[in-house]
Amino acid sequence: MTAANTLRRRPAITTGVVWIHASQRALRTHLEWAVGHAVGDALRFVWQPQPAEPGMERTEVHWSGPVGTGASITSALAGWRDVRFEVTEDSAPGCDGMRWMHTPTLGITGQRIDATGSLVVPEERIRGAIEAAGPDSRALVAALDDAMGGAWDRELEAYRRASDGSPVIALHRVG
Repeated sequence: MTAANTLRRRPAITTGVVWIHASQRALRTHLEWAVGHAVGDALRFVWQPQPAEPGMERTEVHWSGPVGTGASITSALAGWRDVRFEVTEDSAPGCDGMRWMHTPTLGITGQRIDATGSLVVPEERIRGAIEAAGPDSRALVAALDDAMGGAWDRELEAYRRASDGSPVIALHRVG
């Protein structure tokens, strides 16, 4: 066996953010457990009232861990259909980042994010939108808006604004 055969690659480490924009108070412990299970640690979040929807609460959590942690967190939260949330995973060497958004009315969507933070829309999605729209420019704009998650952005915007000045929790997952 040569030395090259015994090298171990360390997983790429990245960072991201979990925004639970709106949740019922009764779900707090369940959501903390779900995110904690995804990152491999017991968690307690700092929750605040969500002014955009009275009676709901919100939290913001920054995390770091191996590439794919954002997808694990998103999968853990996806089962809670009445919760509005976003999860981001920053790009890492050799990997694009991701942003997932969920609302009770729209469900979940995910978009790739490049190293500069720009949304990446795959070529085949753009070509399909152009073909489907034909000469109808409004149909093209609507298809591209859909490809970029426009409906999710519009629905979540009021909840995002409510987070200005909120306390931040940092999670770290190593290994």
